[in-house]
Amino acid sequence: MIVKSRMRGFISLTAHPEGCAVHVKKQIDYVKSKGKIDGPKRVLVIGASTGFGLASRISSAFGSDAATIGVFFEKEPQPEKTASPGWYNTAAFTRAALSEGLYAKNINGDAFSDAVKQKTIDLIKTDLGQVDLVVYSLASPVRTNPRTGVTHRSVLKPIGQAYSNKTVDFHSGHVTEVSIEPATPEDIENTVAVMGGDDWEMWIDAMMQAGVLADGAVTLAYSYIGPAITEPIYRKGTIGRAKDHLEKTADVLTSKMNAFGGKAYVSVNKALVTQASSAIPVIPLYITILFKVMKSKGVHEGCIEQIQRLYAGKLFGSDGVVTDEKGLIRIDDWEMRQDVQQEVASIWQQANTDSIHRIGDLNGYAKEFRKLFGFGFKEVDYHQDVNEMVEIKNLI
Repeated sequence: MIVKSRMRGFISLTAHPEGCAVHVKKQIDYVKSKGKIDGPKRVLVIGASTGFGLASRISSAFGSDAATIGVFFEKEPQPEKTASPGWYNTAAFTRAALSEGLYAKNINGDAFSDAVKQKTIDLIKTDLGQVDLVVYSLASPVRTNPRTGVTHRSVLKPIGQAYSNKTVDFHSGHVTEVSIEPATPEDIENTVAVMGGDDWEMWIDAMMQAGVLADGAVTLAYSYIGPAITEPIYRKGTIGRAKDHLEKTADVLTSKMNAFGGKAYVSVNKALVTQASSAIPVIPLYITILFKVMKSKGVHEGCIEQIQRLYAGKLFGSDGVVTDEKGLIRIDDWEMRQDVQQEVASIWQQANTDSIHRIGDLNGYAKEFRKLFGFGFKEVDYHQDVNEMVEIKNLI
């Protein structure tokens, strides 16, 4: 079929298999260009098909020659209907890994479920024995707790009082005022249940009980803090409560893993274009301005640049694990530089529909968003028929 880009808000209704493959190859080539990392050799990535999770799997495999197991929940293709981009990403990653003699197996299913946890543990026992690194990078808006059977849905709301600020429609360039009503206690509870550390702890508990974590194993989850501009909707909102819980969970897990020399960390990452970040009011406008500023200063990074630098410099580098006074790994250090944030705050005041193309990087934002779905690559002829029925090798 000929696959055309069909966008609806922050969702793409289609994904291009060849475009996704090009996107993955570019990330692999970048990691290879930076040289080898003395990292783990047996890695589980939970949420492995897009964004930071995919970048983690690529950095593990092609930076450290690691055997990787990826867990994800993606829509498979149907005749005349494309798969989700994570499906095509994983197919491309697996082909590339196997072509270089790297172990790579995949599990497609609900990572929140006990069944997928058990399937993953069984695969580790059979093929790898144990793992050295567990990356937890889920970004689902809905979670059914396997213990209670209750389905929780996260919300993007401020806490305490309504919040109003500017945002941008990155498709049209329209800058508008958005107002969001405050969260209820139930909203907060549900968001923490979905996006906090509860499921991460369930994974590590199950793996410890099964004996599949190696001595000295590390587990890593991803978080975000951000600047004062986004605080009310992010760090001091419902998502922030969930991230607080996630970060506290790292301490809980470290205390549990001490018995075999293991440790849990949270990496605070940079604001990037993802489906999740595009759905949060105010954040797209902030990222549009941030990209312009960071590119002008030569410190802009995408997902793969972030995670490669995390692995090489702050997690598995010669200085060991580098954390701040709270025990967090700060790979958002370039974003949060004082000169960067001062300039972003100044430009923010000038942002409107007439000025945004001049003072922000709206085109860059839109291009990055389209690339998530395999569109906008010069290497791909989007007028040609492609095979949408791509299989994932080693899908368990």
